[in-house]
Amino acid sequence: MPDSAPTPELGLAPNTPRHIEARAGIGLRAPHYRRVLDEKPAFGWFEVHSENFFGAGGQPLWFLDRIGANYPCSLHGVGLSLGSVDALDSTHLQKLKALAARVQPALISDHICWGRIDSRHLNDLLPLPYTEEALDHLCARIGQAQEFLGRQILVENVSSYFRYRHSTIPEWEFVAELARRSGCGILLDINNIYVNAVNHGFDPLVYLRAIPAAAVQEIHLAGFDRGAHCLIDTHGNPVHDAVWTLYRIAVQTIGAKPTLIEWDTDIPSLEVLLGEARKAQDVLDQFHAQTSRRSA
Repeated sequence: MPDSAPTPELGLAPNTPRHIEARAGIGLRAPHYRRVLDEKPAFGWFEVHSENFFGAGGQPLWFLDRIGANYPCSLHGVGLSLGSVDALDSTHLQKLKALAARVQPALISDHICWGRIDSRHLNDLLPLPYTEEALDHLCARIGQAQEFLGRQILVENVSSYFRYRHSTIPEWEFVAELARRSGCGILLDINNIYVNAVNHGFDPLVYLRAIPAAAVQEIHLAGFDRGAHCLIDTHGNPVHDAVWTLYRIAVQTIGAKPTLIEWDTDIPSLEVLLGEARKAQDVLDQFHAQTSRRSA
């Protein structure tokens, strides 16, 4: 297979931006590249981890160009470390901007977290203290990233297993205010809300009601594991029944949004992923039907 990625033979040419409708999508992972390209299964869109495509060529980009000709896509990053006090990584931003120029994703996202200190990256998405100081810092960093990229980014709420004693703002208010001040969008992870609600003892419905619906441009659904003392966000299981229930409430609360099935460890067959996506699509279809009946 060639290292470079010429224009796909079918579908849209590269550099043609495509809007993501409020439909269910899947995280595109390497074991499924070939089948997705050849069979073009019926899902609304796909998301990839940005950093996996920072190379100048090779098979990942070859497949991304071709699959992206048939589906809208979203770039989801784990390496910006927006909450760190280190300067933003200019090399990382340059590679992200070049990738975005190549594939023209509908959405670009990263996380409300930190994971870099003294130029060393940690293999985790660590939560921030929810304080005014952290809010100001994160707004400034998001502003820098958006200015460099020339477009809005989305930020995702993360799962956590500890809280800072000096936090003064509820997580949901922090996320809402972050979007308001910085102009960023929100990638709302329903699984992470549920995991944190159980781990830290808050009402997930209070969280949902605090989030500005207009700022939410993407939703994530994923699986968790039960640890000895907490729930652990693993992305290695089907979506839990309790998370499906919360997702249905979220759609009724904030409306239908592009919804991703996120599965990153113990990656299952494509059929399993598409089955989970169909469950999400059923929820979205029911909401659309209800909305149509109300407006009739």
